Amino acid sequence: MGATELLQFALAGLKNGSIYALVALGFTIVYAATGVINFAQGEFYMLGGMLAVWGYADLGLPLPLAALVGVAGAAVIGALFELLAIRPRKDGDPLALIVITVGGSMVFSSMARHLFGPYERPLPAFSGGGSVRIFGAVLEVQSVWIIGLTALAVAGLWYLYGRTSLGRAMRACAVNRDAARIVGIDTRMMVTVSFVLAAALGALAGLAVTPLTQTAFDVGPTVGIKGFAAAILGGLGNPIAAVVGGLVLGLLESLSIAFLSSTYKDAIALIVLLGVLFLRPQGLLGRAKREKV
Repeated sequence: MGATELLQFALAGLKNGSIYALVALGFTIVYAATGVINFAQGEFYMLGGMLAVWGYADLGLPLPLAALVGVAGAAVIGALFELLAIRPRKDGDPLALIVITVGGSMVFSSMARHLFGPYERPLPAFSGGGSVRIFGAVLEVQSVWIIGLTALAVAGLWYLYGRTSLGRAMRACAVNRDAARIVGIDTRMMVTVSFVLAAALGALAGLAVTPLTQTAFDVGPTVGIKGFAAAILGGLGNPIAAVVGGLVLGLLESLSIAFLSSTYKDAIALIVLLGVLFLRPQGLLGRAKREKV
């Protein structure tokens, strides 16, 4: 295999890894706030694309406004999900909450099928298609959008957590919710904000990739599993590790196609997940330290 072909696979892996990174960030943000794995995260990926297609094709909105509808609509659904399904479980039993998120995933998928139909639906490329050449390899302009939006989202989270009072309050809740409550932080609001952010990140991923792959009501579970595998690979609860895990998983998938076969592409996430759980449960960079109270 030549250097150009290898670069082509690496760029494809970087594109896919960016998507997994955004979904993994959603898992990490909710886990840091609640200690619970939100298995409905993949459905927010689906909703981002489906709502954008609905706004563009059915309502006739301009593409930028339809994209905003996709992300904002998923964020609102994420908030309602936390308020109506997660918050009423005052005992905070992690197993019960995980079961609720699995049920939420099924409900979101069924509602999307009923409202938007069972067929794949397309969305135009953000910049009208085309591609760029990088040392002989070809990368779609839409893939550049995907990588760029992921980088922008990561920078935005860095600013939120490091430079704003809201971000510092969310970090305090992740470390010790009782102590955060004592100093006047509304911990319930911080959990809701965490679900909103996670839903928006998942929706952004689904929105960005839809022009390349189209979208449908059933695309969420597969991407959700890969995002979860990426979060575990990097270190659950650690935002930086989630991004690293997503990029590494994307590259591993792409290289498996290059050196093995595309048949094994979707199995890589499960193999990685099982391997990490057996060999290094804390992930590549380690899980964020949090105190369960």
